[in-house]
Amino acid sequence: MNVNIGQALADRARELADEIGLVEAATGKSLTFRELNGRADAFASYLQAQGVRPGERVMLMVRPSADFVCLTFALFKLGAVVILIDPGMGYRNLRRCIAGVQPQVFIGIPEAHLFRLLFPASFRSVRLSFCCGFFFGLFGPDICAQVGVASQPFPAYPARVDELAAIIFTTGSTGPPKGVRYEHGVFNAQLRLIRDYYQIGPGQIDQPGFPLFALFATALGARAVIPDMDPTRPARVDPRKFVRSLREQKVTYSFGSPAIWNVVSRYCQEQGIVLDTLQQVLMAGAPISGDLVSRMQAILPSGARIHTPYGATESLPIVSLEGKEIVESTWPLSRQGHGICVGRPLPGIEVRVIALSDAPIPLWDDSLCLPPGQIGEIVVRGDVVTKAYENNEQENLLAKIADKGSFRHRMGDLGYLDDQGRLWFCGRRAHRVETRDGVLFTIPCEAIINEHPDVARSALVGIVDPLHPGRQQPVMIVEPVKTRKINRERLLAEVRELAADSPLTSSIQLFLTHPDFPVDIRHNAKIFREQLSVWAQKQLLGRS
Repeated sequence: MNVNIGQALADRARELADEIGLVEAATGKSLTFRELNGRADAFASYLQAQGVRPGERVMLMVRPSADFVCLTFALFKLGAVVILIDPGMGYRNLRRCIAGVQPQVFIGIPEAHLFRLLFPASFRSVRLSFCCGFFFGLFGPDICAQVGVASQPFPAYPARVDELAAIIFTTGSTGPPKGVRYEHGVFNAQLRLIRDYYQIGPGQIDQPGFPLFALFATALGARAVIPDMDPTRPARVDPRKFVRSLREQKVTYSFGSPAIWNVVSRYCQEQGIVLDTLQQVLMAGAPISGDLVSRMQAILPSGARIHTPYGATESLPIVSLEGKEIVESTWPLSRQGHGICVGRPLPGIEVRVIALSDAPIPLWDDSLCLPPGQIGEIVVRGDVVTKAYENNEQENLLAKIADKGSFRHRMGDLGYLDDQGRLWFCGRRAHRVETRDGVLFTIPCEAIINEHPDVARSALVGIVDPLHPGRQQPVMIVEPVKTRKINRERLLAEVRELAADSPLTSSIQLFLTHPDFPVDIRHNAKIFREQLSVWAQKQLLGRS
């Protein structure tokens, strides 16, 4: 059975031929489904004629655009393996990731080719390269200008369920970014789940804040609107541009990180804007506050739904929760330190919580599972769960558990299941703080401190405990609200009192303020607590 994800676009082109399939908000350019598929076929024919073969690894470094979508589908149709890396992860990580996956083909914008010239060692495996964009012919002809729309269909490579389709890198929020192996079967399972659970398909219009989701939209027959924004800096989105395209294109659903929706919701409230056509909003990538959900409800029409799907690059989506339930039921508990409720398992997904351990678990046993209410590591099984990391056997040993011919994936996240079967997130395993008095979990502890009106957000980190080897001293770092003048010493004194009043945080004795937390590239919302821990260690050692 051919499950090539590229075939999905060809199928939609037959069904929806002359309906608009994609719009670039920045340029106003639009393509029908027939044109999208024809351009993907033209790219596939051109690349095949130039020597790109099935199974070859192709590094794609092209900005979100119609060409990005068409090139990606072209590579799927060719049977090539698409390598996608966030360019904002930093030069060191970028060079290491590229060298690790050893691409044989490179397709990039001129800036990406300049990067290749500066760091040739990382690209030693490349035998063919193509430029997407004009740069005086220095990097060869501009294939995005040279290739048009194919007159003949390009037959999709007959991929099997277990054949590799892509390598997509994690954000690296808890260590170096890892390349996740995506098989064609995983992409098909994701498409099916998104289509059936969120009711995405023909007649819908999507504006994704994350480029990869434009592929899902078009593959499902929805129109994709590429927003005018830098996807590597979602917190800096221009809300005027983002809202303008939402309204002009009559967008019906949109996926984005909470960093985007924080900016957009505040702007809409200030301007008195209601996004009349928007019927569904998906927010993911970091914990979602009930305050943000409430702001979003205020700018959406009656009956619109907000979803907070939870997952990771290795397994997405696995659970989901509606905003109405968050505001009415779970957020009041989250504010008291119960963690963030991320929802119930989606159809076909099995979620379990196991006892805390940093060691590999070679074989699954039901005795590993914890009862409802006990915090442990979240483990998942299902057909949207990827099988392995690329060239990273150590991480595979730590993340995968063999289970009777199948496997389970350790999320690296901590949480618990409640008596209603809902999953609650309590932070990353790597971020827990092992103190002499017990284990502290980031999300529950930070919730107590975040209640202070002058605290924008907080971060629990651990530093070396000189009196208790192998244990840590907890430090609570707060980022003050930037929009008003705040007395730092008074804020810290009040935060100390707040912490002392809760059994979750009463053992914390060290407090610091930080002007602007470092966050991840992809969502601009996950706090880099490792960096804050190093900073806190230096700050506190400098005092003594």
